Amino acid sequence: MASQQWRVAVTVTGAAAVEAFAEAVGDGALAVSTFEASEDDRDWLIEATWGSEPDHARLAARVAVLSQAMAIPEPALTVEPLPAIDWVTRCYEGFPPLRAGRYFVYGSHFQGTAPAGTVAMKIDAATAFGTGEHGSTRGCLLALDALVKRSRNRGRRRLGQVLDLGCGSGILGLAVAKTWRVPVLAVDLDDESVRVAAINARINGAAGFVRTGRGDGYRVGAARKHRPCRLILANILARPLARLAPGLRRHLAPGGVAVLSGLLARQERLVLAAHRAQKLVLRQRVTVGEWRTLVVARRG
Repeated sequence: MASQQWRVAVTVTGAAAVEAFAEAVGDGALAVSTFEASEDDRDWLIEATWGSEPDHARLAARVAVLSQAMAIPEPALTVEPLPAIDWVTRCYEGFPPLRAGRYFVYGSHFQGTAPAGTVAMKIDAATAFGTGEHGSTRGCLLALDALVKRSRNRGRRRLGQVLDLGCGSGILGLAVAKTWRVPVLAVDLDDESVRVAAINARINGAAGFVRTGRGDGYRVGAARKHRPCRLILANILARPLARLAPGLRRHLAPGGVAVLSGLLARQERLVLAAHRAQKLVLRQRVTVGEWRTLVVARRG
């Protein structure tokens, strides 16, 4: 879908005139910007972006009347169409395929093929969090990749049910389901996230493994029925992670691990302290930019 926008511009002399002329050419525009056009701060460029073609005569009259009222030379008025932008294509360009260890995440606009040996997941940017772009999601995928390397000889019986808490788009639970072919319970507080996660499971051929539900933390009925878990995923926020640490301890089987994310580096101490108080130990730390992903384990 392409949209045609218009640029309206004038260059005025003197900072005192900037505000008045910006209002004159920008009343009804999508956005107005002002720039210093000379090193001595005398000349200022005022640009307004319009969502449709403006009334040329009306704008010219405004500029003329304002110039006369301020007793300054009338500036030249530019009114021109901007190149049409295909916003759908532009959006797709902002979400190129992503590689995180063995995981390859791509949108429906991707026309290529997934690299050999990768776990491919089709996840479109939509109304639920989680396309792999964010540092917290990427960190979780890298943590899962490391878990795979450490547990190549563990089969379905050893892993059992997996809980994805705060599932968003369902990307993490989907990664687990496609890697280990085990049942995953994906829960979220947001109804839209639950809906999108179910759709993504069907799109990726994992509907038989991923079950979705709405729930607040570990109080969701389905989560209570399937404890304890050998693997729990929780990509939420630092304070909820700390608050839910006792529930994680109760739902994590002896020897089980949990992948925790959604925290900044400066929040790691808070999250770790809460989980160490529950006798959980740190097994791995993944850093992606300013974001941290922690893998904690219950001894056993």
